[in-house]
Amino acid sequence: MANLSHPRGDITSHPDASEMQARYDRVLGGRDVALVDGPVFLLGLYCAVSPWILHYTTSQPALATHNLVVGIAIALLALGFTAAPARMYGLSWAMCALGVWMIISPWIVGDGPDAGVIWNNIIIGTLAVILGAVCAVTAAKSTPRS
Repeated sequence: MANLSHPRGDITSHPDASEMQARYDRVLGGRDVALVDGPVFLLGLYCAVSPWILHYTTSQPALATHNLVVGIAIALLALGFTAAPARMYGLSWAMCALGVWMIISPWIVGDGPDAGVIWNNIIIGTLAVILGAVCAVTAAKSTPRS
């Protein structure tokens, strides 16, 4: 029988060890807000499906479409934060703007919305502003000044 087990050795002798370490540092660099990516994605999904959860698709069709589009935008921002954090965290302030828009949208897009619809959008908007600010502040702290 042949011995197919590989001996456990030190990887520092590997010819590409320094390149692998640099790549690892580059990938993990600036990921202080990685724990925010998941909640942002879930917030976007909830925003997109909230008209069907709260059953206001027939009473507020314009607001239902609006929440679907804005929810998809928030979820796509979260996916961007995860896929390309160094490039995308600059858009954290855009998520804050989407949050402010979600807060005021029931009165602009909606047609006499009831209290449940208003509170739903206020809570979603407030969470988007908070999570966007956390992403933006943390990204600003981790970006080296030149």
